[in-house]
Amino acid sequence: MWRLPRARAAFRGVRTAVERRGRAETGTEATTGAMERAVVRCVPTEPKLSLSFALADGSHKNMQRDQSEPLGRVLSRIATNALKGHAKAVAAKKSRKNRPNASSDFDGAGPGPEAGAPCEPVVKLYYREEAVAEDVLNVDAWQDGAVLQIGDVKYKVERNPPAFTELQLPRYVMAGFPVCPKLSLEFGDPAGSLFRWYREVKPRAMAPEGEGPSSLSPTSASPTWTETGVNERVFTPSNADIGLRLKLHCTPGNGQRFGPSRELESVCPVEAGPGTCTFDHRHLYTKKVTDDSLIRTVSYNILADTYAQTEFSRTVLYPYCAPYALELDYRQNLIQKELTGFNADLICLQEVDRAVFSDSLVPALEAFGLEGVFRIKQHEGLATFYRKSKFSLLSQHDISFHEALESDPLHKELLEKLALYPPAKERVFQRSSVLQVSVLQSTKDSSKKICVANTHLYWHPKGGYIRLIQMAVALAHIRHVSCDLYPGIPVVFCGDFNSTPSTGVYHFVISGNIPEEHEDWASNGEEERCNMSLSHFFKLKSACGEPAYTNYVGGFHGCLDYVFIDLNALEVEQVIPLPSHEEVTTHQALPSVSHPSDHIALVCDLKWK
Repeated sequence: MWRLPRARAAFRGVRTAVERRGRAETGTEATTGAMERAVVRCVPTEPKLSLSFALADGSHKNMQRDQSEPLGRVLSRIATNALKGHAKAVAAKKSRKNRPNASSDFDGAGPGPEAGAPCEPVVKLYYREEAVAEDVLNVDAWQDGAVLQIGDVKYKVERNPPAFTELQLPRYVMAGFPVCPKLSLEFGDPAGSLFRWYREVKPRAMAPEGEGPSSLSPTSASPTWTETGVNERVFTPSNADIGLRLKLHCTPGNGQRFGPSRELESVCPVEAGPGTCTFDHRHLYTKKVTDDSLIRTVSYNILADTYAQTEFSRTVLYPYCAPYALELDYRQNLIQKELTGFNADLICLQEVDRAVFSDSLVPALEAFGLEGVFRIKQHEGLATFYRKSKFSLLSQHDISFHEALESDPLHKELLEKLALYPPAKERVFQRSSVLQVSVLQSTKDSSKKICVANTHLYWHPKGGYIRLIQMAVALAHIRHVSCDLYPGIPVVFCGDFNSTPSTGVYHFVISGNIPEEHEDWASNGEEERCNMSLSHFFKLKSACGEPAYTNYVGGFHGCLDYVFIDLNALEVEQVIPLPSHEEVTTHQALPSVSHPSDHIALVCDLKWK
């Protein structure tokens, strides 16, 4: 009789689940031999044990039990469930036997097995070939490698094998655009998991009358599938797949073992894509990931869904854009393809909806080797992604501009200057803009670190002085991180600054100072004027220069987005050309059926000096 030693700290708080599964198509589950597979899930923070198993009659039981309950009570309950299942099976057999013209199973040679009252089956749990004592608590009784016996059926117990907790395909799938499932795993990781894609076999037409039914006629109970030959997480359907649904067979793994497989099918068939997109030609320059000496950097305002899906956007801002092309499900396909095709090492995004970050960007970019962090503003926020093979995240130092200005001693002098202008101060403190700052360390050379800043400054055309204050707070905070916390590390500052090269913000960043007589201090009239001189010590440069525009809508076009770099430590290797004016204006302006945002991504390769 196996008993747990009194030192029971190892698996306190464990939740257990036993789940019957068939062998996986991949053959990874053959290690269980002839026994059924019982999956045990153990989560220390959950108070209940969840025990599920399949009886011999095919029914599936799911039991919630206290983790502190003795094993014997659970085994007794399993026996009772098995007995009930047996009784139902006997009743079903008897019903069939009593049908007219039904033959007897026993040809009158004495009573059948249903004539007598059945006995409860023997239910035992074994570990290392010894029965587990019934007074052992549930939380400790179910061990990896144990064997559960219910009557003549044996189950091989596997505790904490990799398992999917979430698995979902995008609702809309387009030819030529990567399909990446959203997934979450316990005790596993996507890199250690197996994926196999199938496409639907298009049903043949119904056979003419008299020629017999077709096995693939529309009356078939279930679709027929054929392998695509793609065994990776991401699958890009072709034009030949248009009109067909997709199926994904997934086996979760962790590099050492595999868990129970799952399958899911696309809700809708593959649709035709929009044809040539504005970024297709740009991808010719970014076919491969750069070598370790380079940092491919992207800054992109992807247009938040919360702004795109308004009546004002449809009728006033973007009346030229087809309504379906403003829908999130459509635009996400384009955004994912554009970003993954850049093969970037750093991606700084603005106007990112929280759900878009978690449900779309994270799974898509994770499949291409990037990891991301998110900072909410109000209705949307900022996201920074970095290539895991090149960088690891050391720390985050995000701030809200108005909160930092009000409470951080770092900005005491600036706050005192602003306090002299109450109307301006009030307006500055009403803004919700944020700054995202991430410190990354090279995975190849631990001495190399980089400060990556990302922001989206206040948008209003008359908000020049507000943007100047926000930029002053940003640069002071970035200096604190890159000089005080991590002395001497280089800076990359990306974002939508809502400032053209002729504005005070751009002059301030590039020249290092802004005089108190600059016209932007009165950008919203004399009442809110707040003259002050500001300076910073950085030596910054716009890595992508001053393009004619990075934002192109019906009523405006201009350069609002930049990748500012620290000239003391970084230099520009190449700038990926922006789309041609002809490409941008093919559908009048942006966004369009071939471009998912009203902004254009900036892409450049940076080099350590």
